Amino acid sequence: MAEAQDQNAELLSLYQEIILDHGKSPRNTGVVENHTCQSDGRNPMCGDRVSVTTSVTDAGVIGDIKFDGKGCAISIASASMMTDAVAGLTAEEAETMFAAVRRICTEEVDPTDVQGELGEKLGPRLERLAALSGVRQFPVRVKCATLPWHTLMACLAGKATATSERARAPSAGTKV
Repeated sequence: MAEAQDQNAELLSLYQEIILDHGKSPRNTGVVENHTCQSDGRNPMCGDRVSVTTSVTDAGVIGDIKFDGKGCAISIASASMMTDAVAGLTAEEAETMFAAVRRICTEEVDPTDVQGELGEKLGPRLERLAALSGVRQFPVRVKCATLPWHTLMACLAGKATATSERARAPSAGTKV
C-alpha cells in the first residue's frame, strides 16, 4: 500500500514538472504563416485566452500548428503539449485525441489504459499528454486544460471563436 502511494506521489510530481516546464517554456508559440484556419478561444470563468493557427494539407493532415495566448500555467501547458501531439494527424485523429484528453481529465481512468485503447499511432501521443490527468483533482481547472483543444476543434471546423463553456439550453419559456 505504501509503495503504491509512493509511486503515485512520484508520478504526480513528474506530472507537475511537465506542466510547469510547458507553462514556463511553451513550445510552438506564435502564428503559422499562411495558415488555413484560425480560431480564438477564451475561458470566461478565469480569463484564459488562446489563439490557434494551423495549416491543414489538401489531404486533411495538420501541418504546422502554433498557439498564442495568456492564461494560467495549465492552459498554456495544455496548448503547448497539444501542438506537439496533433501535428501530423488528421482532423478526425485530433478529435479522437481531444476525446481521450477530456477523458483523462474528467474520469477516474488510468491514462495508460486509455493510451492502449488508442492504438499504435495515437497511444504514444497520449502518453505525452498524461500529465494533464492531474487536473481531474481540481474540476475547475478542467476548462483551463481543455480550452486549447476546444479552440483547435473550432479552428478545424472553420469557426472563428471557441469557448470552454458548454452551450446552455434555452430555459423554459425562452423563444428560440
